[in-house]
Amino acid sequence: MTIAVTGSTGHLGRLIVDHLLARGTAPGDIVALGRNEARLAELEGLGVRTARADYADVDGLSRALEGVDTVMLVSGDAVGQRVQQHGNVIDAAVGAGARRIVYTSAPRATDTTLVLAPEHKATEERLAASGLAVTVLRNNWYTENYTATVERARESGVVSSSVGDGRVASAPRGDYAEAAAVVLTEDGHEGAVYELSGDEAWSSAELAAAASEVLGRPVEYRALTPEEHLRTLLDAGLDEGTAGFVVALDGNIRDGLLGETSGDLSRLIGRPTVPLARALAEDLS
Repeated sequence: MTIAVTGSTGHLGRLIVDHLLARGTAPGDIVALGRNEARLAELEGLGVRTARADYADVDGLSRALEGVDTVMLVSGDAVGQRVQQHGNVIDAAVGAGARRIVYTSAPRATDTTLVLAPEHKATEERLAASGLAVTVLRNNWYTENYTATVERARESGVVSSSVGDGRVASAPRGDYAEAAAVVLTEDGHEGAVYELSGDEAWSSAELAAAASEVLGRPVEYRALTPEEHLRTLLDAGLDEGTAGFVVALDGNIRDGLLGETSGDLSRLIGRPTVPLARALAEDLS
């Protein structure tokens, strides 16, 4: 069985390739797709087959997916363009005769007000109409999303946000990547939708406490109103659209949209997910 992994030169895609290899998948049975030629060369050094392909490059995707049985579609990061880009991968997979596709979606993508969800919902709908066997991995937040926040706290001693008491059930990318490798290499996951998250949801006050532990210095949580948060981001140099998007995401967390802990992730990987402080320490090391 040949498995193609899109976005293999990005953080999550590369980890998925690493976990496929760790689970015994032959390097020659993996096709790593990506844009970064230096990182593709690293994968070639492991014996993995590679192809330079962009989500917008329909012809390149079609060539890269020839003879592939299963496609791991790692969602793109071009907000506003992802429905078309994901559709290009799906169409190329169908045209190349692939049998199955696994997709990294967003938490409760089809019935949530999460600001990131609409493009994922549309992609899931397109997958359902594709005729392919589909497995959906609805990934919650990556703990690595907060590494920069902790780094800033090294100097400031402050973690600030407008999430209020909202909680986040994050896990490190490696846990999500391992789960993807499991469903790619095991039978019985076709048609499944998994709500993947860390085992324990944490608050921003707990993030500050974890930062204190990791940094070895006191860190406090400073709660901002959405208006204060927006002004802080604008003053830091973010454009209005990006700043508003960040504040909207904090509003989603405040409303509890990222705090659910289904247990699906730990069940798939067969162990507890890596806790917050340990994940942060490993990423900062």
